[in-house]
Amino acid sequence: MTALSQEEVINNTKTVVQGLETLQNEHHQILNSLLSSMKTIKRENGDTNLVEEKSNILKKSLELIDLGLGESQVMMALANHLQYVEAEKQKLRAQVRRLCQENAWLRDELANTQQRLQHSEQQVATLEEERKHLEFMNEMKKYDSDSVSEKDVEKDSDTSSQDLNLGFPDDDDVGPEVLSPTQPSAMAQAASGGYEIPARLRTLHNLVIQYASQGRYEVAVPLCKQALEDLEKTSGHDHPDVATMLNILALVYRDQGKYKEAANLLNDALGIREKTLGPDHPAVAATLNNLAVLYGKRGKYKEAEPLCKRALLIREKVLGKDHPDVAKQLNNLALLCQNQGKYEEVEQYYQRALEIYETKLGPDDPNVAKTKNNLASAYLKQGKYKQAESLYKEVLTRAHEKEFGKVNSENKPIWMQAEEREENKMEKVKRTSVMEITEDGIVLPKWTGRFCRSLRAAPLCPTVTTTLKNLSALYRRQGKYEAAETLEECAMRSRRTHEKSELNVSAASK
Repeated sequence: MTALSQEEVINNTKTVVQGLETLQNEHHQILNSLLSSMKTIKRENGDTNLVEEKSNILKKSLELIDLGLGESQVMMALANHLQYVEAEKQKLRAQVRRLCQENAWLRDELANTQQRLQHSEQQVATLEEERKHLEFMNEMKKYDSDSVSEKDVEKDSDTSSQDLNLGFPDDDDVGPEVLSPTQPSAMAQAASGGYEIPARLRTLHNLVIQYASQGRYEVAVPLCKQALEDLEKTSGHDHPDVATMLNILALVYRDQGKYKEAANLLNDALGIREKTLGPDHPAVAATLNNLAVLYGKRGKYKEAEPLCKRALLIREKVLGKDHPDVAKQLNNLALLCQNQGKYEEVEQYYQRALEIYETKLGPDDPNVAKTKNNLASAYLKQGKYKQAESLYKEVLTRAHEKEFGKVNSENKPIWMQAEEREENKMEKVKRTSVMEITEDGIVLPKWTGRFCRSLRAAPLCPTVTTTLKNLSALYRRQGKYEAAETLEECAMRSRRTHEKSELNVSAASK
């Protein structure tokens, strides 16, 4: 006899149940009929034994039928339960297979994590060695005997800023102006939007700047490349730290005159910062500014202008329209426009920058004098000599009042004394009688002595010295040779005093 399947057993059981229910109904009908007949026979006093016997047989049959129906119901319940158990078994088997797969995956992940942990520990050890090396080199640079290359005093740049200057060369002897690059250390201060330059990169930046300023590119470039390679291995290429390192290496290439390589690096850094920090982050503005300055240095003013304008918009959005960094960006944008002959825009940008500096930093801030010098240079290139002369005189008057007090008939700024000398030209003998020879052998007018002798204590800031030379050049254009000579002599004295100060600082640091 072949074994029946579970489904066949259930179907046969249902058929049996239906048959038993039919048989039960028939037995009930017969039993009711017998009971009626038995009541009739009893009323007629007949013999009921046979009927009672049949009735008893039917009752036993009904009991057996009820028992069969009960067993059938139990079998149906068991069949349903078996179906549920089978379904649960299939689910459990599927879960077991999934857990086995997950277990294998977790084992692989554990092995990979252990490998990465081991690699990270090796990197930490390497970085610790590099940190110790950088700290050592940072200490050693204090004792480096190579002197830092001297910057041209004529450039109207801030000597207290970073050594690597991205300004382009001036094409006019009067009023040199430079573009101001944004260095990585300055970016760290501006990047308050969630990203800050790590301290180790700032330390590396300072070390690279030190080497580059000494012309030791054979040390600075490999140092940058090694740091960049390590950062890409640990953090991946698309990381803000990698962008910062690209900026630093670009500055070194720019200082070497490798403008194409520097531009490629800055474009790469710009893409990374836009992707990781967002298009309106201060660090993006810094990279845009550096790229614009680089293009300007190569004479690509049209390509540089939109970059500079975008950097300006970002700084205005993040820092506010009256922030000093916005004024710095306006100065850069003005110079780019000036090199394209857009003098109307140039004047607007310089005037707005000047207003910001005077409002936020005060009239004595060096940036005020610088911006006035730059605006005066723009006036000169348009032939607006009176406006330029007025600005130069404002710078010198402010410097005089800061040093000697309010201007009056007995306390006149150097330009007033120079013009008085021009107006009161004397014979050669008389002129000699009012001259004096300084300790350095420089011949100076006696009435300029007070101003120039003050330089013994401290030199003028580079901006004031530049203003002296610019105004003297303007006087020469106007044929005021005596006045021009007076200002040139004071500028010469300031430069010599500045050189002595630099030598003293250099000697003290050795």
